[in-house]
Amino acid sequence: MYTLLYILAGIVILVLILSLIAPKTYDVFRSIEISKPKSEVFNYLRSLKNMDDWSPWAKKDPNMEKKFTGTDGEIGCVSYWNGNKDVGEGEQEIKKIIDGERIDSELRFFKPFKSTSDCYMKVEDAGVSGTKVIWGFSGQNKFPMTIFSLFKSMDSMVGPDFEQGMASLKEVLEN
Repeated sequence: MYTLLYILAGIVILVLILSLIAPKTYDVFRSIEISKPKSEVFNYLRSLKNMDDWSPWAKKDPNMEKKFTGTDGEIGCVSYWNGNKDVGEGEQEIKKIIDGERIDSELRFFKPFKSTSDCYMKVEDAGVSGTKVIWGFSGQNKFPMTIFSLFKSMDSMVGPDFEQGMASLKEVLEN
């Protein structure tokens, strides 16, 4: 009986220690240079409907249910999706626009796990006719995801999708 109590106490202490040392936040981003003027790239990016042309998740479930509310490209516009197990269910709402520079959104995931993250798209000059696009998202790791993040980072989970999305965005805008 005491052995079982010691084992349980050891597991509880291990979980507490792991949760103390685990990362509490994440910030995943990728960038790419596109051979188009900054204003043209920015105007394309501000449309949530345009994301379907280059988003890696739209390709993972081309039949996902999509709904838009509000005026596309304006603060308050919401893109809702409900798809297969690869894309889950959630919504993205434009929260802030710094014209010609940055679009901030809030991502709200409902399935497979409930979470909220901040998402952003930034554009910067990259030479004579080029634009650097930075796409990222950040948020808080909540227990038990804090412990999980010790073994598999958010960057390793979504970074490859961001790279694929950036490559698709470049292809769409340059062709």
